[in-house]
Amino acid sequence: MSAIAEETIQPCPECGSEIRGDSRFTLWCTACDWNVDPAAPQPEAGRLERAGRELARRHGEQLLAEMLSGSDARPRRDASAVAATVLAAAVHGITVALAVGGAWCLVAGWGGAGIVAGLVLLALAWLLAPRPGRLPEGRPVLLRADAPELFALVDDVARAVGTPSVHAIVVNGSINAAVTTYGIRGRRLLVLGMPLWEILTPEERIALLGHELAHYANGDLRNGLVVGSAVRSLTVWHDIIRPLPQPSGLELIVNALYVLPRLLIGGLLVLLLRLTSRAGIRAEYLADRLAARTASTPAAVGLMDRLLVAESLGVWLRTEANRAALRGPRSSRNAADRADELWERLTAYVASIPEHEYERQRRAGARRGHQVDATHPPTHLRRASLLAGQPEAADAADAAAVTPEAHKGDLIAAELATARTEVARRLLRGALDD
Repeated sequence: MSAIAEETIQPCPECGSEIRGDSRFTLWCTACDWNVDPAAPQPEAGRLERAGRELARRHGEQLLAEMLSGSDARPRRDASAVAATVLAAAVHGITVALAVGGAWCLVAGWGGAGIVAGLVLLALAWLLAPRPGRLPEGRPVLLRADAPELFALVDDVARAVGTPSVHAIVVNGSINAAVTTYGIRGRRLLVLGMPLWEILTPEERIALLGHELAHYANGDLRNGLVVGSAVRSLTVWHDIIRPLPQPSGLELIVNALYVLPRLLIGGLLVLLLRLTSRAGIRAEYLADRLAARTASTPAAVGLMDRLLVAESLGVWLRTEANRAALRGPRSSRNAADRADELWERLTAYVASIPEHEYERQRRAGARRGHQVDATHPPTHLRRASLLAGQPEAADAADAAAVTPEAHKGDLIAAELATARTEVARRLLRGALDD
C-alpha cells in the first residue's frame, strides 16, 4: 500500500452526494453511509468465542448506561464473582482428585492394573494442573538494566494508576499490548507489540501503558490465579476430547463417547465466561478511564482509533513480508537496513491515513460491534464512555498525570533499537505475532 494520498471524487450512487476520498481506502458516503462497511464480517472461531463476544457486547452496553447515569463503576466482588471463584475451585478440586486417585492406584497396585491406571491419572493431573507463566522464548526480553528509561516511564505510569510496576518487558510483533505474570512468585510482565508502539504518539503510548497497568489495579478475576487457571484447565479438557477427524468404525464410538463430556465442559466454560464477563468489562472501562487520567482523554481516544485500523496494519505488514520474500536473501547489512526501514514506512503509512478512513472504521465498528477480542466491550462503546465522561487533561498538557519528555523519548528509542530491529526481521519473514 502506498503512503501517497490519491484523491478521488465521485457522486454517491445512493443519495448523489459528492464523495471525496483517497482511492487507497474504501470510498464511502458520509451523508448516507453507502459502502461504509463493504467487507463481510469475519466468522467467529467457535461457539465459545461467539458466547464471549455476545456477553461482552451485552454487558458493555449495560455498564456504559450505568456509568453515564453516575452509578459507581468501581470493581467489586458481587455474587457472580463469588460463584465464579467457587466454580473454579471445584475445577481445581477435580485436578486434585485425579492426583490423589492416581497416587492411591499406584500404592494399591492391583496386580499391575492399578499402576497403569495410577500413571494415567497422574499424567492427567499433571497436564491439567495450574502452572506459572514463563517468559516467552524467541522474543526480546528487557530487564531494568537493559532499558532504564523505558522502565522509568512504566514506573511513572504505574504510580499514576496506583499499582506496582513490572519486572520485565517482552517486545513482539503483535499490534497489541498486554500484561501478565510469570514465575512461581508471580512477577509482572508487560508485553509490548512493536508495530503498535511505533505508530502511537508519545501521549498515546502513555495511555497504552496506563490501560494495561490498570488491569493489575482493577483485579480482573479472569487474570487471577484461581479463575484464570481454571479457564485454562477447562480449555485443555475441551481440546483433549475434541472429536477425531475422519473417524474409523472404532473412532466413531469414541467420538460418540466424547459428546456428553465435551458438552459438559463447554457448558462450564460458558458459565465461567458468563460469571466473570460483567466484572471483566467493568475492569476494561475502568482501565480506559485510568488511561485517560494518566495521559489525557484525547490520547486514550486516539489509542482506540489506532486499534480500529489494526487489521489494515496487519495486511500492510504481510504485504511487506511478501515483498521481502520476492526480493530474496541479501547481505546481513542490507537485512538490518530493511528491518529499520520497515518502521519508517509503517509510520509514514499510518500518518497518511486520512481522517475519513478513521471515521469509516468508527461507523463500521459500531455496526459490527468491533472488539479487540472477546474479553473487551465493543470499541465504539469504550470510545463513547471516554467522550461522555469528564475530559481528562484535554486543555492543558500539564494536567495529565504523566507527560512525555522529548529527550527521554529518544533515550527510550535507543534502548529499544536492538529489539525493534529483531522484531522487524521476524515480521519481514512473515512472523506476525498474535
